[in-house]
Amino acid sequence: MSKKSSDTSHRPRMDEFNEAAASISVLPEGCISDILSLTSPRDASRAAAISKTFNTAADSDAVWEQFLPPDYRQVIARAVSPVVFETKKELYISLSDSNVILDRGTLGFKLDKDSGKKCYMLGAKDLSIAWHDDTRYWERGHVPESRFDEVAILRGVWWLDICDIIPSVMLSPKSTYVAYLVFRITRNSMGLAVPAKTTVGFGGIRNERSYVYLKRPQAWAHDEARAHAAPTTRKDGWMEIELGEFYHDDGDEGEVEMKFQEHDSWKGGLIVEGIAIRPK
Repeated sequence: MSKKSSDTSHRPRMDEFNEAAASISVLPEGCISDILSLTSPRDASRAAAISKTFNTAADSDAVWEQFLPPDYRQVIARAVSPVVFETKKELYISLSDSNVILDRGTLGFKLDKDSGKKCYMLGAKDLSIAWHDDTRYWERGHVPESRFDEVAILRGVWWLDICDIIPSVMLSPKSTYVAYLVFRITRNSMGLAVPAKTTVGFGGIRNERSYVYLKRPQAWAHDEARAHAAPTTRKDGWMEIELGEFYHDDGDEGEVEMKFQEHDSWKGGLIVEGIAIRPK
């Protein structure tokens, strides 16, 4: 108990923070920019309120260039529509607020607002879906709510296999990522409240999950709800179910494999937008 009290007594007070900020403010703007570039986007934005010198430094291209991925120029060059910006901070905010569509409209790219790490959405058009080319089972269409021109609409099928891969070189290093299947369910859906299996594999490590549901069963007991994986609603109105997670270290090479599988019931009324990969 005494140790905890001692630790608390040595925490810096607000007046000490203000004194430190005032001391740093006398440094040249370039030095302050160098310091802020070693922090985070959130910290830099907060530091802008300290003084005019901090505000100028915190908004500088020198700071926000460090928060952008090293290959951001190559990434935005692949955009379907030109990415217009005047400052690096403006570019960062734009990339963290909404997806930029790349590669002929099949890939969505975004930055995590707090960390600046890369996020991707692999569109349904490029996913590997069993029987996807057979119009008896699937159709390709567009829904206004989707960021992509094309989604996969399930008419009816027994064998539901959805998978894809992404080269690890596209991801941010030293990051734990989570993959999600992004979808919607129509009013006349059927056979989706059954347990499925998901797999995420990278670097020889396979993360497998069972009892993953696209639709929550009506008769779920309280204990079952905690043990089984159910979908959640995203901010954009779509639903998502976690497929699994993986760690991408600096220098790791290879492909991340992601799968969703369910083979035991006739099912329909599913709209697949894609697979999202974002930092945990």
